[in-house]
Amino acid sequence: MPKDIIQKIESAKVYDVAIRSSIDFMPSLSRQLNNQIFLKREDEQEIFSFKLRGAYNKISNLRQNAQGVITASAGNHAQGVALAAKKLGIPATIVMPRNTPSIKVHAVRRYRPKVILHGELYNQTATYAKQLAIKNDLVYISPYDDVDVIVGQGTVGKEIHQQCSTTLDTVFVPVGGGGLLAGIAVYLHRVRPHLKIIAVEPENAACLQAAMKQGRRVTLPKVGAFADGTAIAQVGKAPYQLLKKMYGDHLQVITVSDDQICTAIKDIFADTRSIAEPAGALALAGMKQYIEKTRCKNKELLAILSGANINFDRLGYIAERVLAGEKREVMLCVTIPEQPGSFKSLCKIIGNRNITEFNYRYRDSQKAQVLVGIVIDHKEKEKMTLLQSLRKARYPAHDWTDNSIATVHIRHMIGGRVRPPLMDEKIYSVVFPETPGALLRFLKLLPQGMNITMFHYRSHGSAFGEVLVGIQFNGTQPTTIISNIDDAGFLCHEETDNMACHFFL
Repeated sequence: MPKDIIQKIESAKVYDVAIRSSIDFMPSLSRQLNNQIFLKREDEQEIFSFKLRGAYNKISNLRQNAQGVITASAGNHAQGVALAAKKLGIPATIVMPRNTPSIKVHAVRRYRPKVILHGELYNQTATYAKQLAIKNDLVYISPYDDVDVIVGQGTVGKEIHQQCSTTLDTVFVPVGGGGLLAGIAVYLHRVRPHLKIIAVEPENAACLQAAMKQGRRVTLPKVGAFADGTAIAQVGKAPYQLLKKMYGDHLQVITVSDDQICTAIKDIFADTRSIAEPAGALALAGMKQYIEKTRCKNKELLAILSGANINFDRLGYIAERVLAGEKREVMLCVTIPEQPGSFKSLCKIIGNRNITEFNYRYRDSQKAQVLVGIVIDHKEKEKMTLLQSLRKARYPAHDWTDNSIATVHIRHMIGGRVRPPLMDEKIYSVVFPETPGALLRFLKLLPQGMNITMFHYRSHGSAFGEVLVGIQFNGTQPTTIISNIDDAGFLCHEETDNMACHFFL
């Protein structure tokens, strides 16, 4: 099959709608990381994403008497199918979740397909679209689990081969369902067998890594919502069959955090003045992690910038997380004596470092907990020096830089504690799709009579929201409630024993 795919990639007619996207050198990041770093700019496409390649290749190969095509998508694939169908004069139906941001619905409608809003969760939307396909004799266009789609995406690999010098060392590719990776990896492995291919996934949606480790496709119980373009619970069957043969010597998989993705978005903006969507910056985030771990120098490295369909209201959250992603901000919880002069003494130890925030609330007459954000220049070494200085001065200090409850919620909540502590109270973090009525849907999942003792909600733009909630169970079994929340498509974790909650709530 790979040989057949190579031939199909060579002859694919995607350029009826796609452009031969440029490869841009990143001078600032290259100097910073001591390597030659390049971006393959798929954000230059008409729909600001590579997805039109696979959609067009699939639809253009359909029989001429096709009644029409249909797909389920809330993002880039929906635009790709709508554009391809319009170009080829084929009726298209796009089924999107009801909670799809209006900016994405409008982007699809400009190509004049039939748009149906159905379901709250993607699985509901996809199931409905496939039912309509059978009922109305329509061809369902998968976003990644189709050989013709993989062939279309593989033209990105062909362009890399044509545009890059023979000294190119490694290519970094973002992974959701695996269609883009499969097309690029199969092609480049054939024409440049010594070229390294690194697949990059969000650490909270690493379905390919899970499949490769277990030797079979697995379905993740939960996936993170931040990099929504790659928030896939199971890698596609067709991509997996192609990729598993290359895993090891020819293909590696690495994962990155949301904070690392935010930093990569900033890096792309700094060198190109373009704003990538989280999934679009995924590959560059992986490249930076790879350079840090391998300490490679003077290599030619290329990352795929796969898309730039981002909602403006998400930028605030991204900017907030950049310092953490760069490991330049530390979040410390410091215990100080509750007496005059304590703040001044603490600030003397911190010295001339830039303080990003300082949170304090009176607790008792003996001691106080302070939550402080500090910018550091030398990463781990400087953080350890600072912690040692605080402890030497007999100020107990905890590093909460990687404690998401502290960085997302507690820093905004400090203001008092319940005295005496509530009995039978548990604390949970809940992540859910950011849609009208989502908070009400969450509350309806809680049994009547249950007491909500604390509630803090943060929106991160139109993609997802986060809640930190305290619940007094009064004899009700917590496991039942958690199960109900998970079944509704929310992500729920108990945080009762989280040190940040213990100290400040």
